This record gives sequence, C-alpha cells and structure tokens, in this order.
Amino acid sequence: MTMTIPSDTPPANRTNVRPSRRLARQLALQMLFQHEFQDQNPSWQEKFWASQSASPEVQTFTSSIVLGVITNQTEIDRIIRDFSVDWSLKRMPVVDRNILRCSIYELLWEPDIPAMVTINEAVELAKRFADDEARRFVNGLLDHVLRAEPRLADKRSRVQTKIPASEFSDLNPTS
Repeated sequence: MTMTIPSDTPPANRTNVRPSRRLARQLALQMLFQHEFQDQNPSWQEKFWASQSASPEVQTFTSSIVLGVITNQTEIDRIIRDFSVDWSLKRMPVVDRNILRCSIYELLWEPDIPAMVTINEAVELAKRFADDEARRFVNGLLDHVLRAEPRLADKRSRVQTKIPASEFSDLNPTS
C-alpha cells in the first residue's frame, strides 16, 4: 500500500519556513499512517524512504517522531482517550488519530519544542491532510491536553505568559 500525498505538497528539497521540521512532521504522519496498515510488512519503511528525497536531518527528526510515537503509543492513546469527548480511537479517522499521536509525543517528550509550535504544526497537518472539522478537533484536543496535563506545566507556563487564555483556543479552559 502506498500513501499518496496532495499534489501541492512540496518535494523534500523545495520547502520553506523551518522546512526540515515541517517536512519531517509530514513524513512522520505518512509513516504512521502506513504503519497502521503495513506493520506486518517489514520492507514498507525501506520503500517509503526510497521514494523520498529528504535530507538526513529530515530523516532523523522523522524517525525520532515515529519511534517516539510507537514506543509511547499506549500512553499517548490513553491521553487521547482521556481528552476526547464522545470519540473512541477506533472511530477517529486514521489521519486525525496520527496527527494527535505525533503532537502529543512532541508535547510530552520533546521539551525543546514550544507547545504553540507543536499545536500550530498539527493544525497545518490537519489543514493539508484532513478537513476543517479535523482542524478544529485537533486544535481543541491539543489545547485541552496542554491546559490540563500535569506534565506540561512548564510548556503551559511559557505559553500563558505570551498569549491570553481567551485567544488560545476554541475550547473553554478546563482549569
């Protein structure tokens, strides 16, 4: 199974605005999408990378996200279940579920990446690969996780000093 990407997606060597991280997140999403369907086929990762012209920096960050999500998937999925109201993981579209997984991984296990960068990048992925409803859902759920997850107190404090709570999300604060 090969995942197709939109025709307006720039090739690995022609991106802009922190291209390596944005592209790495996009590739991580694509890899996690394929992982759900091809986990039993060990050669899919080799084929995936053979079809990309990503730099070593992009491949490293992509692999870090994918490995981080897979390694911590039980905990990440528990967080998604805890913060998603009336949605089961199985009912969520595969793309939405994996955008959330990547983002929650970044929020919790990548301390040097600011929370707003993670959330903004997740929304951009949802815009590119999903629909408006997914964009709002991803933004709202990640905002809720950021506001309520105790392990994110440090990242939360860095956001709150810059952005008033009323401008941060579509959701009402929980605390």
